[in-house]
Amino acid sequence: MKKCITLAASLLLLMTFNSCIKDTCSHVSSYTWFEPVYKTTAEVRANIKSGAPRDIKAPGKLFLIGNYIFLNEINKGIHIINNSNPAAPVNTAFIEIPGNIDVAVKGNTLYADLYTDLVTLDISNPLQVVTTSIVDHVFPHRYYGFTPDSTKVIYDWIRHDTTFTADCNNNQWGRPEALFMNTSDVAAFKSIAGGSPTGIAGSMARFALMNNYLYTVGQSQLKTLSIADPQKPVVANTVQLPWGIETIYPFKDRLFIGSNTGMYIFNTANPAAPVQLGTFSHARVCDPVIADDRHAFVTLRNGTTCQGFLNELNIVDITNLTQPVLVKKYDLTNPHGLSKDGDLLLICDGRDGLKIFDAKNVNQLILKKQLRIGNTYDVIAWNGLALVVTSDALVQLDYTNINQVKVLSKLSIAQ
Repeated sequence: MKKCITLAASLLLLMTFNSCIKDTCSHVSSYTWFEPVYKTTAEVRANIKSGAPRDIKAPGKLFLIGNYIFLNEINKGIHIINNSNPAAPVNTAFIEIPGNIDVAVKGNTLYADLYTDLVTLDISNPLQVVTTSIVDHVFPHRYYGFTPDSTKVIYDWIRHDTTFTADCNNNQWGRPEALFMNTSDVAAFKSIAGGSPTGIAGSMARFALMNNYLYTVGQSQLKTLSIADPQKPVVANTVQLPWGIETIYPFKDRLFIGSNTGMYIFNTANPAAPVQLGTFSHARVCDPVIADDRHAFVTLRNGTTCQGFLNELNIVDITNLTQPVLVKKYDLTNPHGLSKDGDLLLICDGRDGLKIFDAKNVNQLILKKQLRIGNTYDVIAWNGLALVVTSDALVQLDYTNINQVKVLSKLSIAQ
């Protein structure tokens, strides 16, 4: 009997103890989200004007004309830089244009994108620019997937870095309805005096000026806008292209369009309606392109949006525009923008800086100079002067003597 009572007591004690035990589990999570800040369309458009200069924080495309450099601040607007003295450029003013990525200038007229819309500005006085025209829905792909109130524009983003602890059984993370990004996404998100009347764009441009037309490329379209009246562009034609279009480069009566799967060559004999002549295909990688009379120069690089693994320069024979032929491949580190001045080929090779090649013989490029000036993105080379956008600065170089390339100036980028 005593043994039975002891066993019963033990079982009761064990049952009581087990009933007090509760499985617990928690997890710690961190994420970054961006809260959109809205303004009405009317407010945004009324505020497109020259304001006080701002620090350069996230530089993108650049355009050079006369004594001025127009440098895009990604999704924010355009810096106006007085470059009368390339050894001492002056950050002079800032034009606030939310959603701006591209810029082109002809004479006293500047063209820029404002999300889906094309803005035209009179820049006769760069310190007092005037809006002369806004064409709606030229760039439908620029909605970025958001469908805000049609009367409002995303003016800015407020970054939130959040860490919280939650019960494993709680599937409701409580994230606000906004834009979420992981660490790599966040990194990507932050990712010449005496020129011609039309100026010079970098090789990463999506705008191209030729005669009385402005050509623009979106993800899958080539659009032609007549600028017979420079201040009032009119959409004249739209050509559908395969998905993944990235850049456009004008040369004489041709347009070279870079995509993440190849290069397209268009003839502009009828400038209002470009006609495709030839195509050069390559593996899926990011792809800016420039050209001269005989060759196209295509840099291929891997990247988060390109899904490829190649990092190289392709040189393509375009003597027959309908049948471009690969001539030579050169391995590079992570090439981005490029430019050509005579026989010199300048390539922004990512973390390896700027590389200057003698390209007289395309079958045997000779590296003449490598300048480790930061992580390089785009370059404009003209008459011995190079403008280079890097992760740290807008750098200007004098390469008139290729054996003694000089850094003329560095306009720092705020970190």
